Order: sequence, then structure tokens, then C-alpha cells
Amino acid sequence: MATPRIYLTGRVSIENGEMLVDERRLAGRQGRLAFVFLAIDRHRTVSRDELVSAIWPHGQPREVETALSAILSKLRAALKTAGFRRDDAGIDVRLGSIELQLPANAWIDVEASANSADEAEGALRTGDRQRAWSLSNVVVSIARRPFLPDEEAPWIENRRSKLRTLLARGLQCLSTISATQGEESLALQYANEIVEIEPFRETAYQHLMRLHVQMGNRAEALRVFNCCRELLKEELGASPSPETEALFLRILRDGTCDPGAKLSPS
Repeated sequence: MATPRIYLTGRVSIENGEMLVDERRLAGRQGRLAFVFLAIDRHRTVSRDELVSAIWPHGQPREVETALSAILSKLRAALKTAGFRRDDAGIDVRLGSIELQLPANAWIDVEASANSADEAEGALRTGDRQRAWSLSNVVVSIARRPFLPDEEAPWIENRRSKLRTLLARGLQCLSTISATQGEESLALQYANEIVEIEPFRETAYQHLMRLHVQMGNRAEALRVFNCCRELLKEELGASPSPETEALFLRILRDGTCDPGAKLSPS
């Protein structure tokens, strides 16, 4: 039996074998929001109030029960159009809670991205670079895609933040693997992207500094530290962590990232 695939990033859609239901068939804007919210939390029941707030974050309509019932009815119809039998998938409403029921083998992109990030990092720790590379590309390809780009709500921003973190983790793996394979330019490209998407992630600056030292560019490593220090000062009123400071001092002193390295001749 084919694995149902649900995409919540990019264009929301349901793919089930040869059947494809695009977001345009998910009961409009509110239907898309409801489906995404339920799919993200598919392993738990969602309260009616939670779902209402997710669909109408700026105030619910007067006839909210009627509107909500209509949306859920259209989503059930969309699942049927996607080729699911009633026993395989549906929307269960009971005692003030709502749950999206999907086949046990259903694949959801945001879940796949999170799982692949964990597995990629594990593979990298055990030295399986080929598997880590493949899994990291899964993470990056999903996490790069926009999440409900034309919508704004706290739960949406929370999910975008999680996707940015996943993207950074995937890029970190790709950068590390590229560096170990002698592809320093590619490693730098990935590392710079991490800094762009998560500018307050100090470990990203540390990694970038180490890469520049590995490439023999001590001055650029020191410049990266200065950029990190200025950003933290201007935006957060903070200073770099002791770990970042220690790395900076090692590079400044002897041009190496290795704490045990001997001092170079002056």
C-alpha cells in the first residue's frame, strides 16, 4: 500500500497514491489553517477552543460553531477525495476535542524533517557521513520551504522558528561533512547561511571561525568574532559566551582552534 504523504510546508497538499488534493480544495483559507493545525498535532486531541483560536487568531465570527462545523465537514470531504476510506482517515469530534485521524504509515513533511535531523546528527557522530549527508538534505529541502507564508499567528511563528532551527541543524551537518571532505568553500556557504537564518546562534559563529582557520584565513576568523560581538551588543546588550571568547583568544594568540596546540613562533 502506498504511503500517504502530507505536505504542510510550501503548498499544503495531500498525496495518496495517484490522488492529489491541493490546498485550494481544503475549504479555503480557514480550512487550510485548520488542516495544518490538526496535522501538526495529529498525535493528540486538540481542544475546540485551540482550533478556533488557530483558525481565527484575530477574533472569531458570530456563528463560530456553524462556521467550524462547515470547515470540518469540508475537510472530511477533502480526505475522501484524496482516496481515504472512512476507517483510514477522518476528523473525530467528541467532548469538546477534535482529532485528525490518519493511517499509521502517513508521512508528514515537518515530522520527517525533525526525525531526519536527529538521525543525521546520530549518523555523523558514528562516522556514517554518507547517510548523514542524505538525511541532512532531507532536512534542508523541507525546512527551506515557507510555512503558511501569507498568514500570521503565534502558533505559526512558533512553527517557523522550529523549522529555522531544523534548517540550521541540517546545514550544520552539511557544512561539517563538506569540511571533512576538503570542500571548504561549500562548507563556508552552508555555515554562512546558518548565521543568516539564526544570527544569534553563537555555535554558528564558532563553526564559521573554525572553518576560516582551517582554510588558513585567521583574519577572517577574527572578523567573524567581531561581527558576533557587535551584533550581540547592539541587539541584546550582551557579550559573547565564554566558549566563543576562548576560541577567539586561541585564534588571536596562536592562529589555531585546538586548545592543546603549541604557540606559533611570534
